[in-house]
Amino acid sequence: MPESPSASTPPRRLRLGVGAAIVLALVVLSAAVGLGLMRGQAAPTESVPLSTGGERTAGSSGELYVHVLGAVANPGLYVLDLDARLVDAVAAAGGTTEDADLAAINLARVLSDGEQIIVPVVGAAAADTGGSTPGDDRVDLNTADQAALETLPRIGPALAERIIAWREENGRFASVDDLLAVPGIGEKLLAGIRDGVRV
Repeated sequence: MPESPSASTPPRRLRLGVGAAIVLALVVLSAAVGLGLMRGQAAPTESVPLSTGGERTAGSSGELYVHVLGAVANPGLYVLDLDARLVDAVAAAGGTTEDADLAAINLARVLSDGEQIIVPVVGAAAADTGGSTPGDDRVDLNTADQAALETLPRIGPALAERIIAWREENGRFASVDDLLAVPGIGEKLLAGIRDGVRV
């Protein structure tokens, strides 16, 4: 007995139903992914007005404050994650300007709370050997390269490398006494170089 036309209709409806369900699932998935991407694009940093009133502290919030100046698009005070690096601070400030000297800074350096970052313009680093004032020939622990550190008494290549490594891992030296945290530098060695260094 021949099949009626209605007998072949359900499989066709089923095929259309499965196809429509797949298309609908893809649309919903795309919308969910798109929404997730939009949420993920929220800035991980925030600019802070200079008059914060001391209401927030970096230690209690798991954040650190850095002041970004120099050759950046939007100089200012920014709040970053505790594990932020210098590249994050520069990005938070809108990136560098065309005349920024990126060779003069270490973008991979880990930041410390309360730090001031100055992105120099091309030529400024050569003209300003480490930010010293006229007549101050002390070595700046926060900007000196290995060659400059090796000019200090009893500081050879190995100790100079350790000083730079400590600075890159821990951030700026807050005081000359921070040198005691560098492996191989003790009180006696520090006393011998104290007058020749600054922060």
